[in-house]
Amino acid sequence: MGISLDTLTAAQIAAGVAAGKFTATEVARAALSAIETREADVQAFLQVTPELALEAAARIDVARAAGESLPPLAGVPLAIKDNMNLAGTRTTCASRMLENYESPYTATCVRRMLDAGCLPVGKANMDEFAFGSSTESSAFHRTNNPWDLERVPGGSSGGSAAAVAAGMTALALGSDTGGSIRQPAALCGVVGMKPTYGVVSRYGVVAFGSSLDQVGPFGRTVEDVALALDALTAGGRDPFDGTSQEAEGGFAAHIDDDIAGLRVGVIPAFMEAEGLAPEVKAAVEGALRTLEAQGAKLVEVDLPHLDAAIAAYYVIGPAEAFSNLARFDGVRYGYQEAGCTNLAEQSSKSRAHGFGAEAKRRQMLGAYLLSSGVYDKYYYAAQKARSLITEDYARAYEQVDVILMPASPTTAFKFGELSDPTQMYLSDMFTISINIAGNGGITVPCGVGADSGLPVAVQLVGRAFDDRRLLTFARAVERGHAQAAGVPGCVVAPDFAGKGGELA
Repeated sequence: MGISLDTLTAAQIAAGVAAGKFTATEVARAALSAIETREADVQAFLQVTPELALEAAARIDVARAAGESLPPLAGVPLAIKDNMNLAGTRTTCASRMLENYESPYTATCVRRMLDAGCLPVGKANMDEFAFGSSTESSAFHRTNNPWDLERVPGGSSGGSAAAVAAGMTALALGSDTGGSIRQPAALCGVVGMKPTYGVVSRYGVVAFGSSLDQVGPFGRTVEDVALALDALTAGGRDPFDGTSQEAEGGFAAHIDDDIAGLRVGVIPAFMEAEGLAPEVKAAVEGALRTLEAQGAKLVEVDLPHLDAAIAAYYVIGPAEAFSNLARFDGVRYGYQEAGCTNLAEQSSKSRAHGFGAEAKRRQMLGAYLLSSGVYDKYYYAAQKARSLITEDYARAYEQVDVILMPASPTTAFKFGELSDPTQMYLSDMFTISINIAGNGGITVPCGVGADSGLPVAVQLVGRAFDDRRLLTFARAVERGHAQAAGVPGCVVAPDFAGKGGELA
């Protein structure tokens, strides 16, 4: 009987391939077997790419046979959110508008993961153009939470989070504009990180909000996410992305650094926020205790302008989305309505039939907010609020090294439960301000809630460009929870553990 691939972390897979315990091709076949067995229930993927995975695996096996040193993530399966270009695949953004769009090149973030030795097993489902918090707005199908198939996996990177939670892949890439990595990570019980804005290149990623978007990794352990971030930043600043910045690196090497004497910020208003589930609050309180037990000091901090974060986000985000999606005009690429007699009709009908309801809603809102007479009243005010929120965080970090807060106010909700768009937007109440300010944030799972039996998690937020320390605190939370609960750090949703995916 072979070892089930979902019992191994990404670090263990890479070490096993390097040591010759199993080949990269065996890993690829095991991952594809797990997808074949589990995907019909989870529906995490829009496209599975066995040829690309096996080709990448063969290259690694040839290199090892030749005695060459292997890259750090050699043989590790990787899912890629479908708003990131990968040559040889379609990049649809889960939209009819791009249903048949073939990737002309590979995004920098994807290329760096492949250079690190990852095996691309498929393109993951998402909310259309990343507009959503549940992966229900995908034009093709919903993705189901592996912990309860009648509940959402979160969004917009729900497919990536669900693929990791179901054990179909060890790592996945997502993008985070207002919580789209951290919220689905919380609902699916995996680790998800949004690095500081600019740390990871956005070249080749279809833009939603250009000043808000950031690519980041999902994994089942903090170590795996740190290794992925090392890979994503290994090439330094990307000259193809004007917002790309140099990163300090060495993330995985420092995850077990001592946190004794360091300060953890607590926001009292967040702990009493309306709508915060008692079991999520209990998880935050438990994480605070475990950090304190490891020598950290707890300090109350105030972020007085956070009440404006959601309002500012839903001005800035739709405005940037309207600008970015204006290129889909039915002329150059994307869906093109047939039988039109003039350019105006073709553009209008192509956009009407190519975009889904949420994509239309956000673009219409953005068009209104940028219109004459409205821009000064709302957009200028939102940018002013953004500056105030950024300054709030900067002052808070004069007192603390990291801030701990909830990631999602509740556990995973049922499909259709939040039918009001405004209610859906409020599900990101704890994540949006970090994108506004540009800081790094990470979600760490803390077991399951006493009431729901579903994953609960906490969120850590760090100083801008202090992602190394952020990961150190995340590892401390993970370590403390594992010791207190007596559970391993690598957990797959119980209904999917061990189903397919055996290494030969």
